[in-house]
Amino acid sequence: RVRPLVPRAFFWLVSLLLASLVWFVSVQLSDREDARLQYGLLLFGAAVSVLLQEVFRFAYFKLLKKADEGLATISEDGQSPISLRQMAYVSGLSFGIISGVFSVINILADSIGPGIVGIHGDSPYYFITSAFLTMALVLLHTFWGVIFFDACENRRYWCLGLVVASHLLTSGLTFLNPWYEASLVPIFIITLCTGLWAFVTAGGSFRNVLKCLSCKR
Repeated sequence: RVRPLVPRAFFWLVSLLLASLVWFVSVQLSDREDARLQYGLLLFGAAVSVLLQEVFRFAYFKLLKKADEGLATISEDGQSPISLRQMAYVSGLSFGIISGVFSVINILADSIGPGIVGIHGDSPYYFITSAFLTMALVLLHTFWGVIFFDACENRRYWCLGLVVASHLLTSGLTFLNPWYEASLVPIFIITLCTGLWAFVTAGGSFRNVLKCLSCKR
């Protein structure tokens, strides 16, 4: 169950590399003196990155389906030893972990100095809000993985559309920073709603929660 973590992270890195190349080429071919154009290209690059991530999420789903069929063929009972929901959770978690690492690594590098956050009137809550935002993104990628795999398996295309749309919306909300109230609060609302959706998709129910709290099987 842990093995898909590394290849899934590799898929995310490839999508990031391709998105970076698209953004870099577009910047090189544009007028660098036009600030509004450069900001638009940054938005374009973020959208391309999100779409490529979802394309590679789908590619990884197809790869896992082929591997699952192969494992079922060679097993004694004709069934795969790992369920698709487990693979969806692990792959989504790996996607979230590598995304979180890349989101926070530059922030951690800046935190060692020199300089003081907020000395020029900027928000002194930069690091704490960045930490909460990274946590939300890790959780969201995990939830998106569960929902996305289930939607692909059952051909619920509207669910796929909602996953991509919520990913685009979350990415777009980060451009409201440093107005953190306008970005962090909606992102956590999206995280909560997506988490409940993933919980139901994975077969969870209120009765299961009560059994868990009462330590019953």
